[in-house]
Amino acid sequence: MKILTTLMLGAGLWAASQIALAGHVLVVLSDAGTLDLKEGKSVQTGFYFNELMQPVKMLLDAKHKVTFATPLGNAPVLDQGSLNKSYFGNDEAVFNQHKALLESLKLTSAADSPVISLSRVEQIGYQAFDAVYVPGGRAPMQDLTVSPLMGRLLADFQQRGKPTAMVCHGPAALLSTLPNATGFARELEMSGQVSSRPDWIYAGYRMTVMSNTEEGWAKRNGRLGDGDMKYLPQTALEQAGGKYQSALLPWGNNVVVDRELITGQNPESTLGVANELLKRLN
Repeated sequence: MKILTTLMLGAGLWAASQIALAGHVLVVLSDAGTLDLKEGKSVQTGFYFNELMQPVKMLLDAKHKVTFATPLGNAPVLDQGSLNKSYFGNDEAVFNQHKALLESLKLTSAADSPVISLSRVEQIGYQAFDAVYVPGGRAPMQDLTVSPLMGRLLADFQQRGKPTAMVCHGPAALLSTLPNATGFARELEMSGQVSSRPDWIYAGYRMTVMSNTEEGWAKRNGRLGDGDMKYLPQTALEQAGGKYQSALLPWGNNVVVDRELITGQNPESTLGVANELLKRLN
């Protein structure tokens, strides 16, 4: 009986330690389903499927808790063009596993989405979260880049050195921490060039984002319809004061880690970003 009690106590302590080790990751997405372009044009957008679901599945499989948020708390929109099994090694079964997980989470359901607003995140307290992850798709270019709530969240994580992971267009959200993010975006859109911001909290950080070369390919292949983006994320991060690092070849895997910041260049970099994030949580 004594041995059984000891075993049960040991099992209970082990289970408790596993719970204690589990991290709580905040996944921030855009509310937007449309990206405003130059000359009053627009294009449908949303989050990129593999950039959201591959890291989310890896986090959940590792027993971490995940909370989803958008600036306004609206259900995020899936970029339908991102539903491509090529990002999953052309493995139909693996692709379908991730689709089934997205459906079970009900993220895109207007009625049942578990997504909360960034205001609610602020009320809960940033200390409740151990890391933040921002996937791409062009939607972050619409609202996350200029969201004061996003800026406050990221500034808190930067100050505390908490893991901050982003991929593809996701790193553009770093611009939200500029003292005048809206003014910066407007100036860049109007003139194509702005002076660097030495007071930016990420000035001097090494980072990456979808490259201008890759954006050019996307434009030529009709990803923006007949429009042009108001500004490119690589240019914006560089001019804000970031030290941009690119893959040797377009669409190559490229993950850049500097202090608490983990950034990936494109969809092919997603798994690398997720693995770096998991290292910080384990």
